[in-house]
Amino acid sequence: MGKRHNVTILAAMGLLVASAAHAGPRCHVPLGDWQTRDALQEKVRTLGWTVSRIKTDDGCYKVYGTNEKGQRVKAKFNPATLDLINRNDDD
Repeated sequence: MGKRHNVTILAAMGLLVASAAHAGPRCHVPLGDWQTRDALQEKVRTLGWTVSRIKTDDGCYKVYGTNEKGQRVKAKFNPATLDLINRNDDD
């Protein structure tokens, strides 16, 4: 293999790692173990949030709404435990 081929392979590997890191957290939970959206909505209400939408993303629940301060919020939750995985508030 020549130097040019090695550089191409290294660049491709770097792109794969970067895209995997950008994808964010994933949940690997069988559908039979998922809690209901209603259970998630109730949990989110206890945090003081108002839910505008719940969808699935990368095998996780993703919640869109407003937090206790009235700011928009996006958050990912584990569908089995309903534990908060990732949260983004708009400032």
